[in-house]
Parts: sequence; structure tokens; C-alpha cells
Amino acid sequence: MCASCGNDGTPLYKDASAPVGKRVEDLLGRMTLEEKVGQMNQFVGLEHIRKNEASLSEEDLKNNTANAFYPGFSADSVAEWTKKGLVGSFLHVLTLDEANYLQSLAMQSRLAIPVIFGIDAIHGNANAPDNTVYPTNIGLASSFDLGLAYRIARETAAEMRAMNMHWTFNPNVEVARDPRWGRVGETFGEDPYLVSLMGEETVKGYQGDLSSDDVLACIKHFAGGSQPINGTNGSPTDLSERTIREVFFPPFEKGVEAGAMSLMTAHNELNGIPCHSNEWLMEDVLRGEWDFKGFVVSDWMDIEHIHDLHATAENLKEAFFQSIMAGMDMHMHGVYWNEYVCELVREGRIPESRIDESVRRILEMKFRLGLFEQPYADEKTTMDVRLCETHRQTALEAARKSIVLLKNDGLLPLSPEKYRRVLVTGINADDHNILGDWSADQKPENVVTVLEGLKMIAPQTDFVFVDQGWDPRNMSRQAVDRAASLARTCDLNIVVAGEYMYRGRWTERTSGEDTDRSDIDLVGLQNELIQKVAASGKPTVLVLISGRPLGTQWAAEHLPALVNAWEPGMYGGQAIAEILYGQVNPSAKLAVTIPRSVGQTQMIYNHKPSQYFHPYAVTPSTPLYPFGYGLSYTDYEYSDLRLDRTEIPADGSVKVSVTVKNTGRMAGEEIVQLYIRDRFSQVTRPVKELKDFARIALEPGESRNVEFTVTPDKLKFLDKGLKPIVEPGEFIVMVGPSSDDRDLLTASFFVR
Repeated sequence: MCASCGNDGTPLYKDASAPVGKRVEDLLGRMTLEEKVGQMNQFVGLEHIRKNEASLSEEDLKNNTANAFYPGFSADSVAEWTKKGLVGSFLHVLTLDEANYLQSLAMQSRLAIPVIFGIDAIHGNANAPDNTVYPTNIGLASSFDLGLAYRIARETAAEMRAMNMHWTFNPNVEVARDPRWGRVGETFGEDPYLVSLMGEETVKGYQGDLSSDDVLACIKHFAGGSQPINGTNGSPTDLSERTIREVFFPPFEKGVEAGAMSLMTAHNELNGIPCHSNEWLMEDVLRGEWDFKGFVVSDWMDIEHIHDLHATAENLKEAFFQSIMAGMDMHMHGVYWNEYVCELVREGRIPESRIDESVRRILEMKFRLGLFEQPYADEKTTMDVRLCETHRQTALEAARKSIVLLKNDGLLPLSPEKYRRVLVTGINADDHNILGDWSADQKPENVVTVLEGLKMIAPQTDFVFVDQGWDPRNMSRQAVDRAASLARTCDLNIVVAGEYMYRGRWTERTSGEDTDRSDIDLVGLQNELIQKVAASGKPTVLVLISGRPLGTQWAAEHLPALVNAWEPGMYGGQAIAEILYGQVNPSAKLAVTIPRSVGQTQMIYNHKPSQYFHPYAVTPSTPLYPFGYGLSYTDYEYSDLRLDRTEIPADGSVKVSVTVKNTGRMAGEEIVQLYIRDRFSQVTRPVKELKDFARIALEPGESRNVEFTVTPDKLKFLDKGLKPIVEPGEFIVMVGPSSDDRDLLTASFFVR
């Protein structure tokens, strides 16, 4: 023990100048088994416990994945365990005061090992009050702006550290292929390539060089939960290994390559094995194939679900055993972990060396993040960082770039001189629901609703507001009829419809985590509202606030303008108004296909060639709006698609160039997209796959030559034995403004 102390008797692990590896081993050697196992356990915060034990019953906890308390144990019990060094992490701590207090308890423990605070900072640290709220991931992905993804992650990290938060449960790099699933808005969409790049930049933005200015990223949920068999979160997933490796694994592998140091396994079972006890996922693939160096954390009580839901473990203790031996490092969350895991070690079923592996990984992150030297955040300076002007401007920019113009028959941009009296109505017209899922209550002065944004951007306009309430399932027919009546007295109508995501009314939402649907229609009287307002004969604009694609076919066919704003965050109302009135030219493109109805599920752009060999009877087989689609107030002309060569070896590359010209009268930004198809191959390949894109700014009349390089990694696929190859033959290059065949210029080259 003396050999691991400095000349002044200070333990080596407290020496900030010592190598992290040596500090970890010194500390690990001083820890009891109970302290080690405690590092592998996470608890919800004390205030969260107190709030929920006063309002929930033990029965309520069984299907609740948002709120918790520990029957038979109080918040004071958890506080005492923290002082004894038996708690490694907390989540659902939402204030700096509580974070600093809990850390002070940990500092009283025998070894003074700091706790690491995790939080669902999905689009900014929005799950805690008084933080910048950016658009959710699906909107960010629709910007196709990788630099913006990186910047938002860096700013989020700064705001988190200002609150003494160190670990975000983001990015969600699942590939969303079912619009019924409530968490589509939390993802970067349906395309593995776009999801991979967005996830990579987000990881880099959060983690930096993993020092005291950074936070730990968590790539999640591993794997396959975004294509559940019935569209509901956590239901079984049955996928071929080919689909898993070609579609769902690439974003996780890219996240590992980017340096992600934590990963969360998925709620679901994958091909009959719960992901939380899936050794193939955690050990064979993650650590064996990809050389992942970080730690794996469970999702909310999902280790317990190995026993009480999946029934592959006879009891809780067996569930803990299965999960740890399959590769799990940290348990979210609960009171029996410490007791049962220590028993499993003392019984010889789990070697203590296996526990040491997990604790090393966790302690390394705590040292690298500087928690031993900086366990607290400064309450005096916290608001110098949070909601600062720079971050607010980024939130506004991101909202502007995330809003997709789906239809415009010449109505937009609006003229305030022409439309002097405007009806504004709909459940999302004047509601903080615009913040999106994973958002806490924010102060009114920090949120701009659509109605507020319209009044800000067009102050001379008489906006007539008819409140439809916040709940689409309980809309008032009287309010609908009042809006229809007033529409006849106005020059223009704006209906702001969509989903309800506010987490404060967990059981009343229609979208978000654990809020899945059996259809994708507008809920309640919203369609009736739109149709009655449009029946006034006055031009009607539909704005959608939603975290999932919605099948608004009637509106698409009958209204002159349709805007998909996703969940645009704190300045969403301003950004929407700026776009409606032409102060900002829309530029976003869909990161996910929008089906006409739920009956088209699965509707993805990168489908196999035979998927529509036999078309649907009666209804079209085409989507309502395709992946990569989005309109502008100007026009872009694509021409002169060129390849620098038409034959290459398997390790060669091709330069692809295209001329894009702004032929309209307004400056704008265009997202140029490159797709590839392997014309003939030993296994079936998608009809097209996104392989590159470029976001370019063009003045009216300006042309630009856009160049891409098609490298071997963009041509690889898995052969019959699931080995990556570049196969000889013809490859078709497609370049254009969307994935729609009608929008694409094509050329071919051959691999010899």
C-alpha cells in the first residue's frame, strides 16, 4: 500500500499527474467487493424518488419507464449508500443543486470516488430546465449539416458540465424503419449512412478529448429496436444477420470508431435473445470485432426484464448473472443489484476479475473526465454558459435548417400586404409542445411558439387565434367549428397540427418514448379541423409538429402548402414564421420516408428490387414524400453529370461531378445527394443507397460544380458468407435533389 502513495502519503489515485491507468489500478486495489459492485450500479436522484413515492404505487412502476422510486427504501436510504461509496452513478438529477449535493455525499465515502451523472440530453440538455433546446435528432438529420451536429454536441457538453452533468444518453444511432415506433424523432432517420455520419459527429462533439470540458457519449440502443415486429418500443425484433450487419450495425461501428466510450443495449430481444444478456452483441461483436474500449450500460430496468418479461432467467439474481457474464458493465437502476451480485461473486459463479473489468472501464472514464479533481460545478457561473447567446443562435439556426417544405403551389412565401387577417389554430399553434420529446418545462421567455413567432415576424398582420387545446384526443368540436366559421372571415388560414410529446403528461402523449401507434393518421379531430377550415375557400397552410412521419394524404392532395417542422425546439416558432414569410429560404430534406398510410409499412427508399414487383391494388405503392425530398423557394437545375473514368479495379475510385445552378430569384442552400446501385450481385442489393451528400449555398443565377469521390468502401457489401467484398460489375451512380428516380441524373462505371 505504501508503494502506491506519494512522499506525503497521498494515494496514487489522487495524484492528477499520474497516468490514468496507474490511478485506476491503485484505486481498484483499495476497493472492497461491495464498493466495486456499487460502482456498477446507478440510481435515480433523490428528488425524483421523493416526487414519485408520493404519487405512484408499486403497481404503477411495472410498466413505467419514466418515473421511479424504490418500495421499501427511501431517498434517505440511497443517500446513505452514496456516503458509503456504494453508488457509482445517478440519472434523473435535474438541478445543479442536487448534483452538487449528491457529489458531496460521495466525497464523504471511504475512498471519495465521485459519482458520474448521466442524463438524457437528447437535443441539448433539454430534459433539465433552463438549458438550450435544439431541434430533435430527426430534424437535425434533415439539415444534412454535419458541422451543425458537431457544434450542437459541443454546446450541449458545455451546458451539461455547467450543471455538473458528465454523461449523455445520446446519440441514438438506431436506424428508424417503422413510423409507428414512437422514438423516430430521437433518431437520425432511416438511412444507415446518414445516421452513421450524424452519430459520428455527435460523439466527437460531446467527447472532445475526454477531459474536464467534455461529456461521455452513449451510442444506443444496441441493437434492432427501431424495427420491432409490431412497431412498439421493446417488442421482439427478428432480423437476419445480413440485415443486422448491413443496416443496423454500421452506425454503431462508426460510433465506436469515433471514440464513443459508452454504449447502451436495447430493450428488445433480438432473434430470441434479450439484448441485455446477448453475449454475441456485447462480447463477440462490440468488443471482439470492433475493439470497443468503453463500458456498456443497461437501459431502464432491462436487466430485471430478462426475468420478469423475457423469462430467460428464473429470478432476478440469475438475470444479473446472465447480463454480467454476457458483457454488461453498469446497471440502470435498482436496489437489489449490490446484494445479489456480491452473492454471485462469493458463490464463485462470477469471478471477481470479471467485476474488476467493468469497474476499470467505469473508473477510467471518471478519471479522464476530471471528476476526481473537479467533482462540483460552480453555481455562480452556471448561467454564464447555459442559454448563452451563442447557444441560442445555434438553436435558431438549427431550427431554420431542420424544417422541410413538403408542398408549395405558389402560396409561400406569404405576403403580409396580401394576407392582412390570418386565422391561426391547431393543437400546436401556441404550445410548448414545440420543444419536442425529452424536454422539461422551460420558462416562457425561452420558448417561441408558432403564434408568437408569427406575431414577431409579421407584426402588422391581424392574427386571429382559435385555441384547440393541447390534447388531440380530446379536442372540442365547438372549437373546431369556431375555427371553421372564423376562417371565412380571414384572408388566410394556418393550421398547426401533429402529435403531442410533452413528457409532463406521460400517459396522454401520442408520440415519443414508449408512445407507439397502430396508425400514422392525425389523432382526434385534427383532420376534420383542417378540412373544415379549408372549406372556407381561403388559402390554407398546414404546419406539422411531430416526431414521426404522418400520413397526411388529404392535406397533401387538397392544400396549397404543407410544412413539416418536426420538433424544432425553443425557437421553432420563430423559424417556422421566418420560413412562411420568406425571411428564410427552406433547405431541409427528409431524413425518413413519409408513407401515405400505415398500411405501407415498411416504406423505405433503400428497399430491395422485388419489393414492389407486384404493386398494391387500389392505392399507390409510392410514398407520400420520399427520403431526401424537400422544396425551396428557388429552383435548382442539375446538369452535366460526369465520371472521370468508367472502369476501375476493386481498390480504385471514381470522381463524380455535377453542375448545380440556382435558376430562381432567391439565394438558397441545396443538399446534393449521391446514390449508388450495384446493378448485378451475388446477393440482392438495394435499388439505391445514399453514399455521399453536399450542402451548398448558391446565389440567384450562380452555378457550382459539385464533386464526390466514390471509394471502395462505398461499393462494398457482404457476400454470401457475410464477408465484405467489392464485386466486379456495373455500378450505377445517381445524383440529384432527392431519392426519387425522377429527380436523379444517372451514369455507370464498371469494376473489373
